[in-house]
Amino acid sequence: MTRSHISETPTSLIEVRQLGKTVNTATGPIHILTDINLRINAGESLAIIGTSGSGKSTLLGLLAGLDLPSQGEVFIQQHALTTMDEDARAELRNQLIGFVFQAFQLLPGLTALENVMLPLELSHRADAEVVAAALLQRVGLGNRLTHTPKQLSGGEQQRVALARAFVTQPRILFADEPTGNLDRKTGAHIIDLLFELNAEQQTTLILVTHDVQLAQRCQHTITLEGGCML
Repeated sequence: MTRSHISETPTSLIEVRQLGKTVNTATGPIHILTDINLRINAGESLAIIGTSGSGKSTLLGLLAGLDLPSQGEVFIQQHALTTMDEDARAELRNQLIGFVFQAFQLLPGLTALENVMLPLELSHRADAEVVAAALLQRVGLGNRLTHTPKQLSGGEQQRVALARAFVTQPRILFADEPTGNLDRKTGAHIIDLLFELNAEQQTTLILVTHDVQLAQRCQHTITLEGGCML
């Protein structure tokens, strides 16, 4: 697969300039990412592909402000993440970003409904229960609202995670190997649902995957190798 050109406009939703991440170890520095530059416009979908250890998840964490770079800058909606403290970055994530992880990351003591309600409750939405229940119905779990994660299959847990990610109608969705813990058939269903919800809400999608066929469903792709963009 060749890397698609990513549009470069002054109004890019996400912009990355000369991004690098280095970790110092007892045996010397390890350069995880080096000189990453890209721009992503609102509503676009981007797949980040590469082998294990190529820096995909590290890049995702930097783009989302979950970690800070050693060099360079990340801008989301013209906010410079490197100049913000953790509280400010968390508030920005709460306002703009949704996440889907390989390991689901559901809270085990909460029901499916309560897991999906949580982001809305953090934003003090009075209609949290109604909105969460409607989205769980949308992903085919209307009859599983009161079940906890351990009472759900892997595919059902990931559908809860999708509902939680989309319930705030985020401008950006980060998905890190969202089918990595699922069998092929279940994973294919989850991906179809992910792209359906993404199209319905016109979300900007950034997807980390090692699956080239999955990456081809995105408008753009970048390939990482040894922490560098090819």
